Amino acid sequence: MNFLDEVTITVNAGRGGDGCLSFLRRANIAKGGPNGGNGGSGGSVYLVGDASLTTLIDLHYKPIQKASNGAPGGSSLKRGADGKTLEIPVPVGTTVVDDETLRVLGDVTKASMRLNVANGGKPGRGNASFKTSTNRSPRETTQGTSGEQRRLRLQLRVLADVGLLGMPNAGKSTFLSVVSASKPQVAEFPFTTLKPHLGVVRANSDQSFVIADVPGLIRGASEGIGLGTRFMRHLTRTSILLHLVEVKPADESVPVSNANDIEKELSKYSQTLAETTIYTVLTKIDCITEEELIQIKKSFSHERPLFAISSHSGQGIDELVDALATEVHHRKISTAVSPDSRLAVQERTDQLATDVLTQSLAARRQHALDKSESPEHCEVEYVKKSES
Repeated sequence: MNFLDEVTITVNAGRGGDGCLSFLRRANIAKGGPNGGNGGSGGSVYLVGDASLTTLIDLHYKPIQKASNGAPGGSSLKRGADGKTLEIPVPVGTTVVDDETLRVLGDVTKASMRLNVANGGKPGRGNASFKTSTNRSPRETTQGTSGEQRRLRLQLRVLADVGLLGMPNAGKSTFLSVVSASKPQVAEFPFTTLKPHLGVVRANSDQSFVIADVPGLIRGASEGIGLGTRFMRHLTRTSILLHLVEVKPADESVPVSNANDIEKELSKYSQTLAETTIYTVLTKIDCITEEELIQIKKSFSHERPLFAISSHSGQGIDELVDALATEVHHRKISTAVSPDSRLAVQERTDQLATDVLTQSLAARRQHALDKSESPEHCEVEYVKKSES
């Protein structure tokens, strides 16, 4: 299945049913009173979290979604049937943005969570509802109102406790396959990973956490090079970043310089994301000597946790997993018992959603600009050559 993490759709809530104009007419009742019923309410539109979905590709092929209209009222005070509510399944982790006002409407962060995105129209009133002591035979009715129509931008950001950050071929997918049951494609060439992968890591019987592996980032990622802005979006829901740095790159580049370059791209994309807790992880240490590893470690800052691992031999893996499990557990406990922590998490979440939207809009503007400057969009004027 193709992976698609952003799509724009139009949702139309149902129109309310019209009120009925009717008077009672039966045998021996020549001029009965008004008995026109009210119409039914229009169907509303909801987005519903579906844990079985991992992509928005289905909505790409169904960009217009409509709920049903309410039925008109009938005689004998019959109320019209309400329009059926439309529930649109979306992957858990979908952010919903009003494409016209650019306001974030909400996040679908749990399975079966329902988010109202368009309200159905109100029903019209039948003439029976206008009867008063002074107006015994009203001929007044109202029509149902139109349902809300919205153009929505849906952005999928995977939900995980830990995100893997690093350049292509840094060993992210191999690490995920070793510590979890996830089996992403692993190869010796860069850009093997083309979409995010999730894996559940069980440190022991009581503690587990989710890791997100995203495609590798390169220099210029914050400007969209290598789809960097699309990939960094999936790191914005994580509370801890593992920055995997290859100790012996094939291009003979300097590990600490590579790490600094990627983190600069992170800052350019979102300063809030760059302030996330980052663990530096030196990978593929089985390819160098102990003396070389010591020298590389000295080049990195000691202000943050530094680990050295080999996914091939297993060296350092257990120590890293235990440290992550402890950190994730403490954060969950703190958020659960501290209102200040919950507020800080919510503020960070809101700011990251704004940053993601800003980057998405900038990427679209740049794409439109590049498209307008393409030679295939140049205007050509044909001039008939005069005969000499």
